[in-house]
Order: sequence, then C-alpha cells, then structure tokens
Amino acid sequence: MKDVPILGAGIAGLGAAFQLKNAGLQPEIFEMRDRPGGHTSSHAAEGGFIFDEGPHVSFTKDSRIQNLFAESVEEKYEIIQTYVNNYWKGHWIKHPAICNLHGLPDDLLVDIIKDVAALQYEEPVTEFKNFAEWLIASYGKTFAEVFSFEYNEKYHTTTPSNMSTEWLGPRLYKASFEEVVRGALSPVTTDVHYVDHFRYPTYGGFESYLEMFKKGVSFNLNHELERLDPKQKTLHFANGATRDYKQLVSSLPLPEIIRRIDGVPDEVQSAAQNLACSICVAVSVGIDRSDISNANWTYFYDQDIIFTRTSLPHLLSPKTGPEGTGSIQCEVYFSNKYKPVNKSLESIEEQVVQDLLKCGLIKEDDTILCRDTQCLQYANVIFDLDRARCVETVHGYLNDLDIHCCGRFGEWGYHWTDESFTSGERAAERALSMF
Repeated sequence: MKDVPILGAGIAGLGAAFQLKNAGLQPEIFEMRDRPGGHTSSHAAEGGFIFDEGPHVSFTKDSRIQNLFAESVEEKYEIIQTYVNNYWKGHWIKHPAICNLHGLPDDLLVDIIKDVAALQYEEPVTEFKNFAEWLIASYGKTFAEVFSFEYNEKYHTTTPSNMSTEWLGPRLYKASFEEVVRGALSPVTTDVHYVDHFRYPTYGGFESYLEMFKKGVSFNLNHELERLDPKQKTLHFANGATRDYKQLVSSLPLPEIIRRIDGVPDEVQSAAQNLACSICVAVSVGIDRSDISNANWTYFYDQDIIFTRTSLPHLLSPKTGPEGTGSIQCEVYFSNKYKPVNKSLESIEEQVVQDLLKCGLIKEDDTILCRDTQCLQYANVIFDLDRARCVETVHGYLNDLDIHCCGRFGEWGYHWTDESFTSGERAAERALSMF
C-alpha cells in the first residue's frame, strides 16, 4: 500500500497533500500547531484587524496556480497595481532606487553616475566570488556601499561579501546607464519592478487561499515530531503518538528534522547546524486613518531605523481592518547564526512605534488601535557561502532515508508561496515514484 504521511501543514505540505489526493490517496498531515497554515497563516488581532505572518501576496505567472488560488476563495480577490518605494535619510525614493535618484544630494548623485558611467567601459564580469562583487559590478561602488550593502545587511543579517548570488533571479534590477541618468534628472520614471501587480484574497487574509487544499485532508494537529527512527521508519510525537511510514514528505526546516533523527552522522549534524536563516519579529500596528502611504511596501536603508521593510495590509484588501482605519506591518530581522535576538519583544515593538513616528508613517495625533507582535523563528533562508555545501550534505542524507523535503525550509531556498506549493507537489510525486 502506498503510504506517504506529511510533516507540516503549511502551503508546501498542503501542496503535497493536493498531489496525493490527485493520485487517489487519503493525505495525512502531522502539524505541531493547533491549526494548519504554517507561515501562510492569518490571524484576527485586536480591534478587528487581520494580519498575516509577514507580508504575503500572490504574483505568480503560473495560470494553473492562479486558477487554483482563485477557486479556493470563490473568485473573491483583489487585483493590486504594485507601487514600491524606499526610505533613505528622510528621502522617499521610488523603487528600484538606482533608477530613481532624483532629489538626492548632488555630490552623491555625481559619484553614483560617475561609477555607473565607468562600468560602461569595463569588460563585463560573469563570475563572482560573492554577492558584494555582483553589487559593485552591477551598480558601481558608491551606490553599492551607500544603499545595497546597508539594506542587505539589515535584511540578511550578514554582509554581502559573505553571500552567494544563487538567490537573485529577477529580484534585483540592473539598470542601464540611460535609466540611471534619467532617474537622476527627472522625478517621473518608467515602472520596472519585477512585480507589476498581484492578487490578494478579499476576505480572511492570505490564508484564505489555502481553504480548498485543506478539504479531504486528515490533519493530526498538536503533533510535534519528537523523534524519528530511520531504521524502523517510525515517527514519535511529543504527545505520545507514533506513526510508521514507508515514504515521508517533510516541510520541516532542515535543522529541525535533522536534530530529531536517531543516529545522524556528525558531518550531517554539523551541516544542518551551519545553515543560516533569519528570524523576523513582525510588528503590526493599526491606526485610525488609512492615508498612511500609497506604497504597498517600503525598504528602509538607515541603520538607526529598527525595521527593514514595511507593508500596508489595508492596501491589500479593505477587509483587513475596520472601515476608515489603516495598518502597517514592520519587519525587524535577526538570525540564528549572525544576529541573535538581543532585545525583548516589548522593547522591539516600542522601538518600531518610535521609528514609525520618526519617518512620518504615523503621527503624534494618530490613535493606535492595535499592536500585534509575532516572532517568526524561520523567516528567510540566508544564502551565505556555506549554504550550498551544507544543503547538499543534508539533502543527500535525507534522500537515503526516503524523506522527501519541500517548501522554503525543507528545500532551504528562496521560495515564494506558489513555489512552495509546487515544491510540495513535486515532493509527493517523488515519494509516490518510489513504490
């Protein structure tokens, strides 16, 4: 009999369950929380606000996934035209900043343009030892050091010189010399962000996209994996339950599943412990007005502002809060490897509010209707220079145990939500192919 239990009820685990259902099986998921959803969960906060676990939107170009998500919310979704900007030393700059330098200090503009002009006469570099080299070769030394280095260290908690370029894809725009000059001369520029529009459920937050995929799934909630016996192929849970398996799909973070397996070789344990991931403290604030900003999200470069990025949930759907109100979600980053959490959540929340006042997103006379703070222990995979070697070691070991990994933290990649879902589908397909 084909038997493929799934660990983790996030979007990757539900993708695996969807694949198993399509193969005629009854999917069974084991989840440590008391509800499915994982990091794509949404929750109701004080005052009638709805917040996701960090910003989630759907901008997939995959028509199959678009249709599945739309069906899951009965076609009730918003289509949002994207506007993204940046904040640097009191300046609000359209994104990407390299194409929108108008209004910055003259001396800075001259140095950036000189650097970008010089790049036009250099032999193009195609191989890079690290992300820092890529940034300098793409934007010039001045822009890289003033903007890119500062932001990326806030977001990834390590220096660009300690990062690879494997994760880039379309995420960073490489502007032409003409685009840089035009953006320095004029406040009006062409939109070139890789996300020009996206979808978001009208009701219930991002988690509503998962409703269809929960149907027909047998959920074992409050089942935290305590130990995995690879010889007997048995799962042991903290509540005393056990479960045998033949093939296993896991969306658990790689360090978490490795430390629960009996008899893991030292080399594999070391590789798993060396994997780096950011920790996000997401502080969400609801206030008594909606005219906060027209930017869906904003990147913050200044080191004296605690948060790295903000997003506005009320711009995603008017149903994320009471009528006439607005909401801001701020992301503050730490990491297990490079920047451990060194403050209380209460002090982080208070600093976020003070910095929102400093940059003008909230005002002294605003009434704060809601504060909501979550600490997400696994936020973004950090593509440091150790990652590729460590992932290869861990995945090789797990593959030998018939454990098929999926999702952002199972594959240890930079997955968007649709990619996490299809990652789960592929993991289930691999598991089924083993019978």
